[in-house]
Amino acid sequence: MEYRGPLAYDEKDFLETYLKRRSRPDSPNNAIEGPILTALLGDIKGMAILDLGSGDGGYGKELLLNGAQKYTAVEGSPAMMALASENLAGLNAELHLTAMENFRFAENSSDIVISRMAMHYIENLDKLLSSIKSALKKDGKFIFSVQHPLTTSSFKSKSAGERKGDWIVDDYFQQGRRDEPCMGKTIIKYHRTIETYFTLLSKAGFLVEALQEGEPVEENFTSSEEYERRKRIPVVLVFSCRKE
Repeated sequence: MEYRGPLAYDEKDFLETYLKRRSRPDSPNNAIEGPILTALLGDIKGMAILDLGSGDGGYGKELLLNGAQKYTAVEGSPAMMALASENLAGLNAELHLTAMENFRFAENSSDIVISRMAMHYIENLDKLLSSIKSALKKDGKFIFSVQHPLTTSSFKSKSAGERKGDWIVDDYFQQGRRDEPCMGKTIIKYHRTIETYFTLLSKAGFLVEALQEGEPVEENFTSSEEYERRKRIPVVLVFSCRKE
């Protein structure tokens, strides 16, 4: 069975496996993506932050405890939203159970819009980018991460299992839908080149201030073996943009 966007997380086995992998200190989210986002966000004290594809709310809790004034979570998975309700209880958080494409963005309401590893689920990205821009205040930031396009170009490498020793890059310039085998499910994603992401952001009126491909930093890993493995190919692409 195939799943669009966050719907696979409503399958109990998939969610449990994901949360277990996600919590590993050397997971790409924790050892690579997280430190990059922290550096790009900078001082968030007093900021209103909108999170698209907010997951279990753990990151939102971290942002609020680090000084964010308000946190708005948008998540399409009921199972994830239930976890977010627990994690964000008692904090200044507003939760919306809806796909980010269907969310009603309030104009000029957010200092920062952030999205972690979710934009590759979106087919019509140009429309969403326009909505994100309208939601940002003047000089507001849009910071997001996606799977690196080298890894979404082809999923042939996964024929040998989840933990790959080598990666196949193929059909890179054939952009569009990809069906990824992931933890026993088929997840629908959309492959774009780095150039396409940049072009879409520019056309939407964003100034791209930083682009990072997630080069591993040894001090962020507990395992030297995993650090060496992650140096072989980029798995994360992060953009930091500003509303012009």
